[in-house]
Amino acid sequence: MTDTRQSVADILIEALPYIRHFFGKTLVIKYGGHAMVDERLKVDFARDIVLMKFVGLHPVIVHGGGPQIGAVLDQMGIGSRFVNGLRVTDEPTMDVVEMVLGGKVNKGIVAQINQHGGKAVGLSGKDGNLILAEKLKLVHSYGEESPPEIIDIGMVGEVVVINPEIINILVGKGFIPVIAPVGVGANGETYNINADWVASKIAVAVKATRLILLTDTEGIKDGSGDFISSVSTKVVERMLKENVVSGGMIPKVQCSIEALEKGVEKVHIIDGRKPHALLLELFTDKGVGTEIRL
Repeated sequence: MTDTRQSVADILIEALPYIRHFFGKTLVIKYGGHAMVDERLKVDFARDIVLMKFVGLHPVIVHGGGPQIGAVLDQMGIGSRFVNGLRVTDEPTMDVVEMVLGGKVNKGIVAQINQHGGKAVGLSGKDGNLILAEKLKLVHSYGEESPPEIIDIGMVGEVVVINPEIINILVGKGFIPVIAPVGVGANGETYNINADWVASKIAVAVKATRLILLTDTEGIKDGSGDFISSVSTKVVERMLKENVVSGGMIPKVQCSIEALEKGVEKVHIIDGRKPHALLLELFTDKGVGTEIRL
């Protein structure tokens, strides 16, 4: 019993300088992957967020929901098609995306946090004109001798402006904003936007000290497949050019670099499959993911 108590005390003492450092600071967390599906991990995430709020941090959550969208589309007989990892989003698909992200997924996260003692509020990019967007122009190059091809993938957007007023008001009143990555166009159009990029843009707009991206991988790995615990943007940019970073990690790294260049102190890409990954990354010496810095 004494050893157990001492172990708990050691953990709390280890966390103290990190709690002090982050006290009163805003952190933007992109919530996605297995952590949104596994029931045990969903509970762990909600409890981590509530604890962060109670010790003086200001978490802001941006969530994904690709698997959930895909499941509903399949049930409706619509199906899914992807180009360069982006979901082709026609109007019927966009209706489902908005329904799932802004409805079932968003409100499920809100309810889970509130159940564990937090005060979460669900938002989409349409609320308070939070996320103003425009249609994403996807261009494919076939080399110098051929003209580039412009690929239409429907109502997929990119962020033009973040209006953070509604986030700042909620945070100031003690609430935890939970944001669905759906944006609104100049003429009221609805756009499906990559959640990593939304989280990055919001982190810059609210002057967050940290951007944290939950993934289904250990973090960034080098050319030999070895895990990297800390890395600079200069090294990561070289890894991108050399195709060491690939697949779904590319947008995560790209938005991380932009966030750092625009004022975010550090970015963490962490393994959301690990129980209490957020607390372990923020409040322990070793962490559980890759820390990216300027």
